[in-house]
Amino acid sequence: MNTIIAGRFELQDQGEEALRALQGAGFPASAMTLFYVNPDGQHDIYPIGGDDDDSPGARDADKGAATGGGLGAAAGLAAGAAAATVAGPAGLAAAVGVGAYTGSLAGAVSSTDKESEVDEAVDDGENPRKLTDRHAGIHVAVRVDGEDAPDDALASAVRTLKSQGAMDVEQAEGRLEEGSWKDFDPREVVHLV
Repeated sequence: MNTIIAGRFELQDQGEEALRALQGAGFPASAMTLFYVNPDGQHDIYPIGGDDDDSPGARDADKGAATGGGLGAAAGLAAGAAAATVAGPAGLAAAVGVGAYTGSLAGAVSSTDKESEVDEAVDDGENPRKLTDRHAGIHVAVRVDGEDAPDDALASAVRTLKSQGAMDVEQAEGRLEEGSWKDFDPREVVHLV
């Protein structure tokens, strides 16, 4: 693992200028990279898209569907029993099936989190500049350890990125090799410096 310093820029030209400034500070091109980070939820990490394998608002939908399905089946059984004299046993089975289906649908929908604050910022008042989510934009990252790193590389990288206008300058661990951050995960928490 390498120690990596990264900063966010609004424009690609600003990121490219920061790369030139880092090279001027003694960092080799193979220890730097420029890349774009998409907004939260748009990283296409899972085969169905997105950053999470389930919908935060639908986490309890399966429990609601099971409860609603049971209640719907019971209601369908009662209605089917009353109609069984007219429709026969097939009417009873159909009423139970329709009741179970309708109940499970109603239960699942009623169990979704309509008040989900998943996309809203949370301010807990505790030193908001130390840990945060990674914002979308152009990112420049530089490896600050290794044989090819200049003296005082960490401080030099932070100073250079900030002087070029980088926002959210962070320190991370990862594999930055041959001009590419090989194990970058946009969902990781940012440790600002």
